[in-house]
Amino acid sequence: MAPAYTRYPFPRDLFAKFVTENDGYFPVKIQALPEGSAITSEDEYAPLCTFLETLLTMAWYPTTVATLSRRARDAIAAAFEASVEGGAASPLLGSRLHDFGFRGCTTPEQAVVGGCAHLLNFEGTDTMSAAYYAQFHLNGGRPVANSIPATEHSVMTSWPDEAAAILNMVEHFGTGLFACVMDSYDYAAALSEVLPSIAARKVEKGGYMVLRPDSGDPVEVVLMGLRAAEKVFGADVNSKGFKMIRGAGVIQGDGIDIVTLQAILDAVLEAGYSAECVNRDTMSFATKLAHMVYADGRQRDVMKAPKTDSTKYSLPGVLAVKRVGGVPTVFPADGGEVDPSEDMLKARPRRCA
Repeated sequence: MAPAYTRYPFPRDLFAKFVTENDGYFPVKIQALPEGSAITSEDEYAPLCTFLETLLTMAWYPTTVATLSRRARDAIAAAFEASVEGGAASPLLGSRLHDFGFRGCTTPEQAVVGGCAHLLNFEGTDTMSAAYYAQFHLNGGRPVANSIPATEHSVMTSWPDEAAAILNMVEHFGTGLFACVMDSYDYAAALSEVLPSIAARKVEKGGYMVLRPDSGDPVEVVLMGLRAAEKVFGADVNSKGFKMIRGAGVIQGDGIDIVTLQAILDAVLEAGYSAECVNRDTMSFATKLAHMVYADGRQRDVMKAPKTDSTKYSLPGVLAVKRVGGVPTVFPADGGEVDPSEDMLKARPRRCA
């Protein structure tokens, strides 16, 4: 016997009525409160509250992002008041929390919504979808956000060594602001050995270099970076008695939440550094460079291998995947362990719109 399906109870007549009578606008009143929203609708339109509840619940995401970034700004502003010339009125404050959140979003549309919410409080972002939307759709073409040239692990590991990668950044961007990730192999060695080796050229160019630890204990690695930069470049003491490193600073780009942010600020000030010297979350999903073919035909396998966090190692070389005991397992593609017919990695051509 066929199931007795019933027609979906959608009030089409009611929706058609408010379209014709209210020019398509919901005839409801939305009352905003510090902790949420209340919807009021009267008479025959009362059932609309149920429909709007679902839509308004979607506001939790940008509201949460905006609230969190505001609380972060308040924490940073307090540290600026204590340790920075000009206090919270310093123009540097707007660049202290940078948005790297695109990769943690489920869709580009979500990145736009959350990224624009962040831009209510800060101006720094690498979420380009939000930057373009805010500029061209919300602000008449006037720029809202900015960023700086920066390396990431695929860039660092593609060079023969970290010193060569950093010197390339210095040559191209050394007269302005630029950032270099420092933990591709050995963060401590990069600070103690690589940084001094490029210091003269960096100072000669005269710009501002931002060191980026990306693994390890967030508080500890930030302090390591500040101390190493002070040792290499020197520091001056401002009128509030806090050290400002000459032409260098640190950005912590991983494992940050509001609690960790406050811990970093407290530790930096306790160590005597100005807050002007210092969120993104991770879902353990990343894309890394594994193999290179140079223009002259040379090939090289590359990998990320930070000593401060072995869980963030990447795999080198051209890879193949086959099931072993039902579990997809990675092998070198040229190692002979995986027959081409077994390889689960398939090339799927796609047309880009």
